[in-house]
Amino acid sequence: MKRLAWAILALGLNWPSVFAAETIVAVAANFSEPMQRIAELFNRATAHRALLAVGSTGKLSAQIRNGAPFDAFLAADAQTPQQLVADGFADPGSRFTYAVGRLALWSAQPGLVDRRGAVLAQGSFDKLALADPRLAPYGAAAMDVLAALRLDERLRSRLVLGESVAQAYLFVASGNAPLGFVALSQVQLNGRLRSGSAWMVPQRLHRPLRQDFVLLTHGAGNEAARALAKYLRGTAARQIIRSYGYD
Repeated sequence: MKRLAWAILALGLNWPSVFAAETIVAVAANFSEPMQRIAELFNRATAHRALLAVGSTGKLSAQIRNGAPFDAFLAADAQTPQQLVADGFADPGSRFTYAVGRLALWSAQPGLVDRRGAVLAQGSFDKLALADPRLAPYGAAAMDVLAALRLDERLRSRLVLGESVAQAYLFVASGNAPLGFVALSQVQLNGRLRSGSAWMVPQRLHRPLRQDFVLLTHGAGNEAARALAKYLRGTAARQIIRSYGYD
């Protein structure tokens, strides 16, 4: 619970003094920024309050299975929510795809990453950051790309793994790695690259990044969680999701 409280405080969301209902939502790291904006709009538009706990899909799933008090889960894949439903941790009728993610190879340095990703084969870098593929779907997708390009063995010794795609992004943004695989939503807004240089990875090179929402059994009777599920399908939320480059 202490970790959860710190996660909520880190996002700048304060416990309200007056509200109709509140819900604690587990959110995959790639969707952190758009979900913060959606939660702010949701909180203003309804009498409810959404509090966010952000992490890798794998770690959040493990916490759910170990009794974490989350009411809903926005995962970075479809398989994890599906398995939670199968194992009795989630409502089978609540699952839907809220976004389809895109993978990007990004560097904070302008001009380092070309538009075709040829820098990977050239090998003119010492570190390549990505999310741990055992915990994060975006990391697994990055490994798909390297395998498709037949660079997985050649670059294996240069890989720097983050616990989540958010940590992989920080490795690159801080300069600890010259480039890395991140979520397109982390580096692009309204169709424009925020900084540095990037290659939008063709989707044919990796498994689909279909991201599913599911209502957890802990939140089955939570009015705010059900209202949030409905809000995610609405026009305001969809506009934000698209603005971050999700399909």
